[in-house]
Amino acid sequence: MATGNRVVRLMTVLVLALAWLLSSPCGAEPPSALRVYVGTYSGKESKGIYMLRLDLDKGTLGDPELVAETRNPTFLALHPTGRFLYAVGEIGDFGGKKTGAISAFAIEASGKLTLLNQQPSGGPGPCHVSVDREGRNVLAANYSGGSVCVIPLADDGKLKAPTCVIQHEGKGANPRRQAGPHAHSINLDAAGRFAFAADLGLDKVLIYRFDPAAGTLAPNDPPAGQVAPGSGPRHFAFSPDGKFAYVINELSSTITAFSYDPAAGRLDEIQTITTLPEGFSGNNSTAEVQVHPSGRFVYGSNRGHDSIAVFAVDRGSGKLTAIGHEPTQGKTPRNFGIDPTGRYLLAANQGTNNLVLFRIDAATGKLTATGATATVGAPVCVKFAEIR
Repeated sequence: MATGNRVVRLMTVLVLALAWLLSSPCGAEPPSALRVYVGTYSGKESKGIYMLRLDLDKGTLGDPELVAETRNPTFLALHPTGRFLYAVGEIGDFGGKKTGAISAFAIEASGKLTLLNQQPSGGPGPCHVSVDREGRNVLAANYSGGSVCVIPLADDGKLKAPTCVIQHEGKGANPRRQAGPHAHSINLDAAGRFAFAADLGLDKVLIYRFDPAAGTLAPNDPPAGQVAPGSGPRHFAFSPDGKFAYVINELSSTITAFSYDPAAGRLDEIQTITTLPEGFSGNNSTAEVQVHPSGRFVYGSNRGHDSIAVFAVDRGSGKLTAIGHEPTQGKTPRNFGIDPTGRYLLAANQGTNNLVLFRIDAATGKLTATGATATVGAPVCVKFAEIR
């Protein structure tokens, strides 16, 4: 059995290395280190966006440094060229209007950020941002406002005026948390044809046809993927092959797996599975879901149980099997990231102001703490960037 695991581990490492070579410019070798940008809630412990270095060979973290002072940059997204970074401003007032903000930054050679400009997000409380594959548009989800928007990009990375804002309507089964819409994320499929907005307030993953040239969204037919009443869908991730998608449900502490039809933009539920261990009875809510670059594992964060739930993926059906739970060595793991080589998972514990690095077993998907930690105030989001 041990020999089998070693073979699987070696094959997985080789597959990930090949994937990196094929996706990197000029077949560049996998990096020995990456930058990590950390989005936070600003306040007493934090002033904005921080950066630190992840040494992939040693499994160590450098000291965090403030690289952009800005208000509540809780979620970040990188431009596909690696030259620009975009951050939400999770606020309710910008430019004298009841809206949040999206900020554009140029990434300097040192890794520090220079503010290019800002635009309104189309509603209050933006909590998620993404960039299309061609680097032509930013898409954002407004939690408090229950809306999504598209903001085109100029060639120099600056944000243009928003070209599309869609207000969600309706409510869910939970009167305290679902009295109205709460758009919590917006992601594109690999082809960039469809956008998927997980709305915690509506128990739906709303599906839109995306026009990158016009910077617009239009309701799809079918218009949404549905989850169980009171689930509260939050974040969303595709498998690397694009055949399956996974949404983590904040209120029910579950992950719903979907099969995906890329021609129709259709999601069909195939499974819903708990993120919690059997017998757990405390308070819990979930936050982040990510698929390992190999496509063999799915991970989800538990806030309350304060763990990363680990699942194996059946590559044929997309269904998940629980493997176990790894404590995050802190409280309220709001977000985590898996580095592009698939070797490490970095957990951001918002409640205890710490980042904790775990090594990923390529054969089993299980996590082992490396001992590397870093202190950042109220960390919410981590994003990996190449050192150029």
